[in-house]
Amino acid sequence: MLIMSFAGAVSMSSLSSAHAQEVSIPELPKQVDPDLKKNIVGVWELVSYKVQDKETGKLIDAMGAHPRGRVIFTPDGWVAFNLEGSDRQPAKNDADRAHLMKTLVAYIGRYRVEGNQWVTSVQTAWAPEWVGTEQRRNIVVKGNEADVLTPWRIMPNWDNGKMSRSIIRFKRAD
Repeated sequence: MLIMSFAGAVSMSSLSSAHAQEVSIPELPKQVDPDLKKNIVGVWELVSYKVQDKETGKLIDAMGAHPRGRVIFTPDGWVAFNLEGSDRQPAKNDADRAHLMKTLVAYIGRYRVEGNQWVTSVQTAWAPEWVGTEQRRNIVVKGNEADVLTPWRIMPNWDNGKMSRSIIRFKRAD
């Protein structure tokens, strides 16, 4: 299992460029955080959302330099995930509305913790193909920060149908 931490080879300041970059994702120790289920409960604010292209290793600023959003984990096993790209403007036509979908990730479902992952059984989502699926996310919580790494997959809204993974940082908002 690959779990990411920005404390290693990649610093947050090196991730802030709007240009694609090389990225090195360090592997963390394989021990499981026994307190993860308790530690993820609450409201988390999006700090950074990057996408790594599997073929090239390039880091893409898919959500822009200043994305916004929240993820909320309840003690009874619900998760609500809503992330938006930078500088979104109200749509004036169908083409604008379609473009807005490229800078949105949103889903709700029941979650459980397995090892250092949260697994969501998606009940509703911005992308209909996610409904009824399980979405796995590697997560490391350290104090008031949480680093998330998705598995390699094809996202419906960026990287032109190529295999990619998301590298996400949150800070506790509650």
